Amino acid sequence: MEKNGSMHNDLIDAMFKAGAHFGYQKSRRHPSVKQFIFGAKNRTEIIDLEQVQGLLGKAEAFVSSLGSAGKQIVFVGNKPEARAIVERAAAEAGVPFARERWIGGTITNWPEIKKRIARMEDLAGRKERGELSIYTKKEQLLLSREVDKLRRFFAGLSTLKTLPAALFVIDPKKESTAVSEARKLRIPIVALAGSDCDVSLVDYPIVANDTSVSSIAFFVERMRDAYLEGKRNPTTPEVKSENKPESLANAQVEGKPTL
Repeated sequence: MEKNGSMHNDLIDAMFKAGAHFGYQKSRRHPSVKQFIFGAKNRTEIIDLEQVQGLLGKAEAFVSSLGSAGKQIVFVGNKPEARAIVERAAAEAGVPFARERWIGGTITNWPEIKKRIARMEDLAGRKERGELSIYTKKEQLLLSREVDKLRRFFAGLSTLKTLPAALFVIDPKKESTAVSEARKLRIPIVALAGSDCDVSLVDYPIVANDTSVSSIAFFVERMRDAYLEGKRNPTTPEVKSENKPESLANAQVEGKPTL
């Protein structure tokens, strides 16, 4: 019991040092997070880290099960504070990521996104091999700009070959489009959600500071480690979830994505 208590306290201390306990002012609080608020200091609400510890454990167990089953999870973090952290952690975990802007239709119109990714890879390959030299200078410039734009939005998704098994989202309020698409396809959502977020839309919410770099890094790295731990312990059964993604054939398709 003492060992477990020590581990418990160490985790809470680590979250506290990362500033995970800071919420927003009460006026910005979403009703769905009321139960996770411990109190307030200088008009800033304080999140109950005792409860966050339990939420984090559930999220880590789920993400680890994805890694064990060889399922893909997409890390989504497009706010400036999260971009570099998300890209680095996703690369270390070997999972796809979105770090610029979630393009509408990324998963609800996945066939079109696959075409964009294929276009990006084709043009990038031809450019590296010097095959674009057959075009005029103006055409080469336009093609180079197209490659750069496609890379900006889709480079992180190039390893995604089918619909993901889950999304890990930083700030579901900001990433409302990604959350909405995942819910339509019944794809589970893990999210680092500040006190202004509607956590009822998230399957595995982690209610904590989703603004500071230190807090974002702490939880992103925990999800990375959980996924890698699962990969080190592979299992044959599929991940069980009440919100298992539907097949692409049955997926609801929206309009074509626009950059």
